[in-house]
Amino acid sequence: MHPQIKSSLKEAMMAKDQVKLSVIRGLLSAFTNELVSKNKTPQDQLADDEVLTVISREAKKRKDSIQQFEAAGRPELAVSEKEELALLEAYLPTQMTMEEITTYVAKKKAELGITDKSQTVELIKPVMAELKGKADGKLVKEAVDAALA
Repeated sequence: MHPQIKSSLKEAMMAKDQVKLSVIRGLLSAFTNELVSKNKTPQDQLADDEVLTVISREAKKRKDSIQQFEAAGRPELAVSEKEELALLEAYLPTQMTMEEITTYVAKKKAELGITDKSQTVELIKPVMAELKGKADGKLVKEAVDAALA
């Protein structure tokens, strides 16, 4: 995915798409930061799962910004964040719905034999590991809390 995103930079430059260009430059910068944090050189490539982690992190930042702008009564500032979020989500796998997450959590709860709220961690760890990148962490936590309530 890393080389694919690098080639998207050239496409955005030729199309003169400023929003896409800004988002891709930000992603490539985040990739470089991730590489450096893992003691690799900026010329190295991230694995696809690492790329998805970085893109998810960037998308989460945009979601938080949108929420804060709207809470502050500044919807005009949230518009550009929403455009950037849409571009980032194009690189991410389709996210699971709350119903799908709830079904999955119920199945995992039965499989692990978890019965009460004191075992929340024992349920949330394997669920988050298996749904990483496929489901929003907040939704998973809500589903786990509901399953153990």
